[in-house]
Amino acid sequence: MEAHQHSPDSSSEECTVLEAPPGKNACLQHAGKVSDLYCSACDCALCEDCVPGHEEHPKVPLSQALEQQRRTLRERLAAVQNRLPQLSDALSFVKEILQQLNTQRASIEEDVQSSIEDLHKQLDVRKSVLLMELEVTYGLKQKVLQAQVENLTRGEGDITSVCTETEEVLAGEACVANLQVQQDLCERLSELAGRGLPCQPEENDQLDLVMETDGLRKSIHNLGTIVTTSAVASQSEAMGAGLEQCVVGHPASVTIVTRDKSGGACKSGNAILSAEVFTPDGSIVDGEIVDHKNGTYEFVYMVPKEGDFSLALRLYDQHIKGSPFKLTVARALETDIEVSPSTTTATNSAANATPSTGSSEGAKRRGKSPGQKKKGSKRASSALGTPRRKTQNPIEDDLIFRIGTKGRNKGEFTNLQGVATSSCERILIADSNNQCIQIFSNQGEFKNRFGVRGRSPGQLQRPTGVAVHPSGDIIIADYDNKWVSIFSSEGKFKAKLGAGRLMGPKGVSVDQNGHVIVVDNKACTVFIFQLTGKLISKFGSRGNGDKQFAGPHFAAVNKNNEIIVTDFHNHSVKVFTPEGELVLKFGSNGEGNGQFNAPTGVAVDLNGNIIVADWGNSRIQVFDGSGSFLSYINTSADPLYGPQGLALTSDGHVVVADSGNHCFKVYRYLQ
Repeated sequence: MEAHQHSPDSSSEECTVLEAPPGKNACLQHAGKVSDLYCSACDCALCEDCVPGHEEHPKVPLSQALEQQRRTLRERLAAVQNRLPQLSDALSFVKEILQQLNTQRASIEEDVQSSIEDLHKQLDVRKSVLLMELEVTYGLKQKVLQAQVENLTRGEGDITSVCTETEEVLAGEACVANLQVQQDLCERLSELAGRGLPCQPEENDQLDLVMETDGLRKSIHNLGTIVTTSAVASQSEAMGAGLEQCVVGHPASVTIVTRDKSGGACKSGNAILSAEVFTPDGSIVDGEIVDHKNGTYEFVYMVPKEGDFSLALRLYDQHIKGSPFKLTVARALETDIEVSPSTTTATNSAANATPSTGSSEGAKRRGKSPGQKKKGSKRASSALGTPRRKTQNPIEDDLIFRIGTKGRNKGEFTNLQGVATSSCERILIADSNNQCIQIFSNQGEFKNRFGVRGRSPGQLQRPTGVAVHPSGDIIIADYDNKWVSIFSSEGKFKAKLGAGRLMGPKGVSVDQNGHVIVVDNKACTVFIFQLTGKLISKFGSRGNGDKQFAGPHFAAVNKNNEIIVTDFHNHSVKVFTPEGELVLKFGSNGEGNGQFNAPTGVAVDLNGNIIVADWGNSRIQVFDGSGSFLSYINTSADPLYGPQGLALTSDGHVVVADSGNHCFKVYRYLQ
């Protein structure tokens, strides 16, 4: 019977079932010959007929070579087997950490739920953010630990399998037929012995929740107050030089002291006062009422010509004592250029104080300073209690209308996010949880909506940002699909960009060159694409440095083609060149003027002023181009809850996504 031939690449499984050859150590090349030598250079057994081809090669007796190989095999087997306890311990440890991570995740979910349930609906937005951050953090840790578990499991399986196979070979009789098998096993054992396996945990199980609610509970407890006074017109009185006479072109001042029915001085402000200066021809002179918040008020006015005038001071639409007063206005003498101390004081107060928070309709119409369109209207207050600070350059802004309730029908929203406007008088809303874009006229009339839920091109899974390209195309950031979709103005899908690059696009905008600006919330990076999808540049990374972000949300572009980005967790707004160089940074964490509690939406007006949605403080702030605080938009009549995206309409109003109230609101905005 012929000896079996065996190729070098024969599988080890085939070797283990090979029939024993006739005769011990029979030569595989020459039938009937016995191999008794081993060529070290060629790693093969030799019979006497094989020797002529290996005359100059080192040779040893075959028995010696076989024993040496078995000795080496045993040593390597022992070395690899010694790793099994180490791998077993490492695997148990990592699995334990993974289990603890899962337990912590479940525990924190319960903490988030229980801590937030008793707060009002503006905290629902924060809850979703916390859960999102938990899911992202958990996912990153879980991915590392799970990958390590799989790696260790594979390593353990490979070693166990090869060790078992080696033990089977060693259990058999040493022979030339198993020589190649043994060599293969040696190589595999060597590889396993040197294979680097991650025996130390590559992640930890820390997932902690810091939920400081005491201060917030106190703020909510103190949120809102009943504003009133005990002042009556019949007891209140006015005093000051400005009651009798004043000089043409010079400011005059009148102090009003409010009193209750018993004549006692009132100690709080907010009374509704109006002031009117009538000229001889019946026209009304402009002026300004200043509330000192202590029961006293100051009316500062200036008359443009000489003559006899009358001053009417009303409290709750009733004349106070002595009103109306007769005034004599004289032309200033050349030597009479000094302003009286009382007048100077009044002027300085008027220049720096917040306008009266309780003016009557008369004060709104008449009690105004030159250059202001309205007077005496209260500045906006945050839903969390905006501090009553003095503001400069106050701008009167009022709610025009609101559209939407929670739901899935036309004109209804569930967690609306991004807002965009177009030159053709359209407002576009990214209705995130309804997976669609809804379109309205500037007057709030529903026009259209499009979007089909899904993860294929042309479908929307979680639209968060929307912008309109100069070409008319609609650009949508899809957070969960991790790309940006391009639709025609009619809602027909055209293309997508950023797939494979983006991790969690939140906001989109368009620069002066028609490039698409994408704010990647997860990657903490700003990407700039051509409309074709070609990446032009990117900048930013995770952190709290000047060129870093922590959960950036939305972006706007000013007339200098600079990119303005809201840095959510760093509580700031940053302005960059298209190349990613920092131009300006402003804002800090807090509730004061110019401070933020997680800014979201951003827009730029024609004058370069920057409008920012202050998400955590539930308000909208206005800054000049250098980042200096200017004013609030007046949202007090219908408070915001977690505002997200905002934009300026083609007719100059501000539209904001009021995500907590599941509606969008449009406000007058006086630039």
